[in-house]
Amino acid sequence: MRKKILQQKAKIVANKKVGSAYFEMILAAGGISRAAYPGQFVQVKVSDSCQPLLRRPLGIHRVSGANIFLLYEVLGPATKILSQRKSGEFLDILGPLGNGFDYRAANTEHRTPILVAGGMGVAPLLFLAERLNKSQVLIGARSKEQVLCEKEFKKLGCSVKIATDDGSRGFKGKAADLLNSFLRLAISNKRLAIYACGPRPMLKEISKISKNYRIPAQVSLEEHMSCGIGACLGCVVNTKAGFQRVCKEGPVFCADEIIWR
Repeated sequence: MRKKILQQKAKIVANKKVGSAYFEMILAAGGISRAAYPGQFVQVKVSDSCQPLLRRPLGIHRVSGANIFLLYEVLGPATKILSQRKSGEFLDILGPLGNGFDYRAANTEHRTPILVAGGMGVAPLLFLAERLNKSQVLIGARSKEQVLCEKEFKKLGCSVKIATDDGSRGFKGKAADLLNSFLRLAISNKRLAIYACGPRPMLKEISKISKNYRIPAQVSLEEHMSCGIGACLGCVVNTKAGFQRVCKEGPVFCADEIIWR
């Protein structure tokens, strides 16, 4: 599943605000767009100076022709700099990196995909939804103002359910709680497959749920990454096969492979 890693000077096609602190950037990166696989990411050098020193990992949100889409939240100095970059400028990017979702079984075995996103976890799942047959999508957010990509999933023919922590929209609770509620009402859990991305506590809970219902699940881990290519060993997680690098062996793992703490 791993593709050849490319380094490109990618032209910024657009960089638009899509929420209170959320931006969508479109980059012309033909080589990376052709090689990209759902669940993979790119390492972005946000400025031409040496500050910040490290690149920032961003999941590939969508691919359209020679363009890749990146969805990101402004949380610190690096993403603030990124949000200020203009159309026509160039960014040095490295990718596609990591191992993505293995969605072939869901299509060949005619399993109904359930995509579970917590917060910014929607970023790689839209790309995945484009490659799957019509999916059931569960989106979790803190409030209705922070629900992301609902319209985009619906345009793909996905059925979408919303969960908010404060109950301001849809189901009141976490995305994992919504998944549990959904599965209790499912006609047959034998023909389902779960794909999830979001905060670690959510993924840990989804791993338990998938085990209880005996549904195969893949989770995309969100870990701090420095190099993004497996050299620094700064993003290792404990698995049944030993310690593995999220940026290299992941970020997508089978949920039952992770030793959760």
